[in-house]
Amino acid sequence: MNTVTRKVQLVYDCNEKEKVKEFFDTIYRWQRIVRKAANMIATTHYAMENIKDLFFLDDGTKVKLADAEKDENGILTCSKMNTTYQLLSKHFKGEIPMVILSSLNQSVVSTFNKERGQYFTGERSLRNYKRDIPIPLPMQFIRNLNRSEDGTVRFDISDFTMKIVFGKDLSDNKIFFERALAGEYKLCDSSLYFDGNKMFLLAVFQFESDRITLNEDKVCEASLDVDTPVVVKINGKEFTIGTKEEYLHRRLAIQAALRRTQAACRYNKGGKGIHKKIQAIERYEKAEKNYITNRIHNYTRKLIDLCVKYKCGKLILVDQKEKEKEAKADEQYLLRNWTYYGMKEKINYKAAMYNIVVEVV
Repeated sequence: MNTVTRKVQLVYDCNEKEKVKEFFDTIYRWQRIVRKAANMIATTHYAMENIKDLFFLDDGTKVKLADAEKDENGILTCSKMNTTYQLLSKHFKGEIPMVILSSLNQSVVSTFNKERGQYFTGERSLRNYKRDIPIPLPMQFIRNLNRSEDGTVRFDISDFTMKIVFGKDLSDNKIFFERALAGEYKLCDSSLYFDGNKMFLLAVFQFESDRITLNEDKVCEASLDVDTPVVVKINGKEFTIGTKEEYLHRRLAIQAALRRTQAACRYNKGGKGIHKKIQAIERYEKAEKNYITNRIHNYTRKLIDLCVKYKCGKLILVDQKEKEKEAKADEQYLLRNWTYYGMKEKINYKAAMYNIVVEVV
């Protein structure tokens, strides 16, 4: 079963000013509560892990924060996850649907458990959730997903009807929702996300892998090169994806414009806040990030298409560390600009769609 997240813009489907105001008041209240609740969950679990180290407690007080039914030294009447759920229920019940906080609790606790080892070795600090944290939307909370005669896709969140705006739809997001409506894909727990004044749905879909027969003994080897973003070798044949000029020329142009803007920003007139003063810098930083993401998506898609075309069941990615050490100074600069690790992440989930095994050597 494969899982894919798609980002689509949402618009509240109502023109009455009073209802629109009520909607945004509700959504922003939920967002404030979700941020506060997420930090409360993380802090509570961190405290429960470390309470035994509080030296100012006497020995009789230093008991184990565990379920009393499972541990004889435990003092909790329920599991640790349920403890934070009850804490959230006490503080926020009635202000936000508890199904949202339940989903948030599971997500934050899961993240905490994955990272807890790094917290105690000093490799990372406890997460601090900020205002832009997505609002969880559990599967049962997204109701009445439908498509009208004009092709508009709508669904209900609580008492509010939302309309999806696909725009130019270069990522084929509409196809995912059409397949979800047809029952081919399953729409799972998703989330609501704000980017400036725009509202987006981070829709999570689950679906079975495409039934394409691949040969597990056939191997495709992919690596980065000085002159080409991706070099692919299959059965002695060599293929190239992208070119140095096509990728690097545009990125270096954005970087040069960014440096010029950074130098010029010192002369900007102040008085309207730091964000206003460096607005142009942030725009170029975002442009470079978007360009890199777009190129990597295109390259990885072509790589997986080659694997499927030649029935390769195994994809080997050649690590670039040794190549960077042996390369000359100018070649090292080019290799670093290929963003190898960002490419690996996108290859992994695309390969999973066809059950292609990915190995790094």
